[in-house]
Amino acid sequence: MSITEHRTVTSEGARRSIIKAFNKKRPIFLWGPMGIGKSELAQGLVDSGELGNALLIDLRMALMEPTDIKGIPVYNKDTGTMDWAPPVDLPNTELAKQYDTVVLFLDELNSAPPSTQAAAYQLVLNRRVGNYALPENVVMIAAGNRETDKGVVYRMPAPLANRFLHLEMRVDYDSWLNWAVNNDIHSDVIGHVTVHKQDLFDFDPKGSSRAFATPRSWTFVSELIKDDDMDDETFTDLVSGCIGEGIAVKFMATRKARNKLPNPTEILDGKIKTLDKEVEMSGRYSLTMSMCYELRERSKKSKASTQKYIENFLRFMMDNFDAELTVMGAQTAIVRYGINVKPKELPSFNEFHERFGKYIRKARSMDEK
Repeated sequence: MSITEHRTVTSEGARRSIIKAFNKKRPIFLWGPMGIGKSELAQGLVDSGELGNALLIDLRMALMEPTDIKGIPVYNKDTGTMDWAPPVDLPNTELAKQYDTVVLFLDELNSAPPSTQAAAYQLVLNRRVGNYALPENVVMIAAGNRETDKGVVYRMPAPLANRFLHLEMRVDYDSWLNWAVNNDIHSDVIGHVTVHKQDLFDFDPKGSSRAFATPRSWTFVSELIKDDDMDDETFTDLVSGCIGEGIAVKFMATRKARNKLPNPTEILDGKIKTLDKEVEMSGRYSLTMSMCYELRERSKKSKASTQKYIENFLRFMMDNFDAELTVMGAQTAIVRYGINVKPKELPSFNEFHERFGKYIRKARSMDEK
């Protein structure tokens, strides 16, 4: 966590704070620039199992009217009074009973018209609006861009702001890497961003570029790479349209260097034991992630041969990579992917533990904080 004009948190720090706030049924507002993973954080909490059997209800508040929150009045001819028809998008008791936790995500809340924000006042603080009450197991997260992010936002009224616990998120490479390796972001993207960390987020609110790098736009690039039926010119045009021309040129140069990389399957099979010393650092990182991905898939398919693949994996890294890259590869495969390691079956394990064990322990302790 850092202290600037506003106190900021990483996505990992935000996740921990949200869990604590949920225990007290307090709503959280996540502030931050576009594309840094606010929506993904909400979905990730639901998918993680930390909230039990959970459901995410994602409401795009900028597209909603006040009646979408309050409901609409309906004349009751029996009583001669007006009743309120409850809003269909909010969870009812019957739905909530099917889950341990229901997360109501009010995305783009400060982009909603002031009248819609006003309708959310009572719901956020009192957990009810009109005759409708939130079921007991519903918790709330809201999110929005800051006024400095060049988005369409309205200044949040102080009474509404005072109803939230506020967290301002910042882009953090380590948090992104942890997410990326568990969401199959292409190894070329991870390799490039690891070497050029400043390229992970390159938004300048004073600039005029329509395309710029964010964690979200790098995900778009990863998806494009997996679609391998494009010519180079089309691919370059599309990548430029995702992350901007300047960073795209750097990334394409990184991609060309990967032609010198060996096939990770042949490394795990023990057929390739050395790496060309001319391979650039971004290529080495890309190769490391490719080996980790391949090792994970093989460990799922053939547990009997897993230790042989791990041995070749460790041996190759120790013989060809520096300490930082070797530790990163081992941490990804063993810690993040949870691949089962049996030291007694690995001839290289004692050497690996002696040379790098302390770095692995340090990295694990930092992840657990």
